[in-house]
Amino acid sequence: MKHYSVMKNEVIDNLNIKANGIYVDATLGYAGMSLEILKRLNKDGLLIGIDQDEEARSYSKIILDEVGSNYQILPINFKDMQKYLKEMGIEKVDGVIFDLGFSSPQVDDGKRGFSFMIDAPLDMRMNLDNKLTARDIVNSYSEEELTKYFYQYGEEKLSKVISREIVKKRKEKKIETTLELVEIIKSSVGANYFFKNHPERKIFQALRILVNDELNVLESVLPDAINMLNKGGRICVITFHSLEDRIVKNIFKKYSELPEIVKGLPSIPEEYKPIIKLINKKPIIASDKELSENSRSHSAKLRVIERI
Repeated sequence: MKHYSVMKNEVIDNLNIKANGIYVDATLGYAGMSLEILKRLNKDGLLIGIDQDEEARSYSKIILDEVGSNYQILPINFKDMQKYLKEMGIEKVDGVIFDLGFSSPQVDDGKRGFSFMIDAPLDMRMNLDNKLTARDIVNSYSEEELTKYFYQYGEEKLSKVISREIVKKRKEKKIETTLELVEIIKSSVGANYFFKNHPERKIFQALRILVNDELNVLESVLPDAINMLNKGGRICVITFHSLEDRIVKNIFKKYSELPEIVKGLPSIPEEYKPIIKLINKKPIIASDKELSENSRSHSAKLRVIERI
């Protein structure tokens, strides 16, 4: 199974791995990052991998077993990370990775409906136990709701035009597959705009975010992860679009700066002092070599913080 972990070397270098530390790979995927962490841990170290995808977990177990046994894989949404770690008796960790991109096997798997280039049922669920699918959204949300979410999560300027066409077409028959939806998007905006601006990418992104509640989950988990870090512990986050990156940037800014209320005071009360520092003020991007090898790394941005 071919999977390429974006900016793997940069993440592993920035994680500052201690051999006896506890590390969480909150987006285990196909264990590209986790494998490198586990190689660097001794018998007192622990790796915890988190993934909702059963296929990814099964594959990762086989890969990780070849290196060591001091790891655990949790079949949960990473938003519940703090709760489950506490139940395991783990209050503090030394590092957390969030690689927010979809792994290549997930995108390429025809059954999942993540790709706008492969004909598949309109699904897009990361966790197949969840009820809401992209098909449900496309066939039942109002034109106003579709317009709002396509604009908000896809940043597509012709969201209203596309939503209107979807509502019109679904009256004739339910929209069932990815390529049906792509054709509707194309017919609504015209071939010229379609091939120049690729609105299908943005609409599929919006649906995926909506189905998996990705932005709300990210916004809730980052403060939890920061609070769980030991002093000197680090968080590495790779984002793949501006909406995610903005959330990460703003949360890291909030926890790394003095609040306005105490700026200028001669003595800063302890509870107002920053609890993290930014390791990179500007996001790290993929190297030229990686960009030439892997097209999926073009939009990737890595931000790193350290607990102080």
